[in-house]
Amino acid sequence: MHLPLQSVADLGLAIRATRRGSKVRLDDPSALAGVSKQFTSDVEYGKATVQMGLVFELLEELGLYLSVDIPDTAAAELQALRAQGGPRRHA
Repeated sequence: MHLPLQSVADLGLAIRATRRGSKVRLDDPSALAGVSKQFTSDVEYGKATVQMGLVFELLEELGLYLSVDIPDTAAAELQALRAQGGPRRHA
């Protein structure tokens, strides 16, 4: 299912639905991602100040991946930035 995200709250709902739909307790993905249960709860309830790097760790543990639909006009610029050694996905 493709779910457009327009807010941190939308992302939190998607994470919570995935976790609950998989019958996974809050502490399980938290431990695997190396974050606290409180952090996971904050993400699930749409707290806007969570650290994005840790959010990506949590998403990965739940088998969720984000993508951005950039305009075609930005594709060449993105390629140039990557060639210059711009930021990459976390290790």
